[in-house]
Amino acid sequence: MNSYLARKLLAVPIILLLTSLLIFSAVRLLPGDPARLMAGMQADQATVETVRHRLGFDQPFTIQYTRFLTRALHGDLGNSIRSQQPVAREIAQRLPYTIALTTASFSIAILFGLTFGVLAAIYRGTWFDNALMVSAISGASVANFWIALMAMNFFAVKLGWVPLMGAASWRSYILPSLTLALAPAAVIARMTRGSMLEIIHQDYIRTARAKGLSPAAVYLKHALRNALVPIVTSIGLNFAALLGGAVITETVFNWPGVGRLMIDAVRYRDYATIQGITLVTVFFVVVINLLVDFAVGFLNPRIRFN
Repeated sequence: MNSYLARKLLAVPIILLLTSLLIFSAVRLLPGDPARLMAGMQADQATVETVRHRLGFDQPFTIQYTRFLTRALHGDLGNSIRSQQPVAREIAQRLPYTIALTTASFSIAILFGLTFGVLAAIYRGTWFDNALMVSAISGASVANFWIALMAMNFFAVKLGWVPLMGAASWRSYILPSLTLALAPAAVIARMTRGSMLEIIHQDYIRTARAKGLSPAAVYLKHALRNALVPIVTSIGLNFAALLGGAVITETVFNWPGVGRLMIDAVRYRDYATIQGITLVTVFFVVVINLLVDFAVGFLNPRIRFN
């Protein structure tokens, strides 16, 4: 078990290093000149070159990347081209809102996904199962920004039950968290149903029923516990999708999170902010996947021993 954990932990810095190189290379392929944006569209070429030199964009790629990596290792992600503020500070100010929204959405997705997936497997072939699977396919297929707009129009504009935008109170979390949780919940429900159907027809489940165990003990203690490995893996993969969906959801609901900051950074070709946000996002995804690997290894000892 210790060697299993050690291998997983050693992979984290390698993944982050390769990701930082990919991010640093990719953002420079974006169209537009950030030096021109900072100097102004009416500025002469000499002014633009001065700004480019001050930002370090006239240096070779290797020097720029080495400087970025050295600063990042010390917690310095550079200064925003747009606001001239430290990127780390801007991310730190926005990150709690994104973490709160993502945590709420992830909790809702897991709760409803597992619950409805188990019920669909238990009542396989019934109207409940069919209705749930149609809803799951629809939830995973429909774009979340369309769902967000429809929910805002109905619940916020027409009924006035929740705030339309912003993060002023706990009620502001209802619409964005439910919108963001819909697609992951649908995927988790389908995965849970499929995994449960493979388990509930096994011999040991029939034996548990023959012993007179209650349905709750049979399905939750025996069946669900042994079906958790693919479900946990699916949950980990959906966390990355959840962070991607948060960018769109935060923009639609004017949520003051990291996703909204990313959209503004792309609009202004703010290289430093794009790099910082992407690196922080990848870090969270890697940590979640690491926790998923540990959970899978705990649930199935054969995986960690192999």
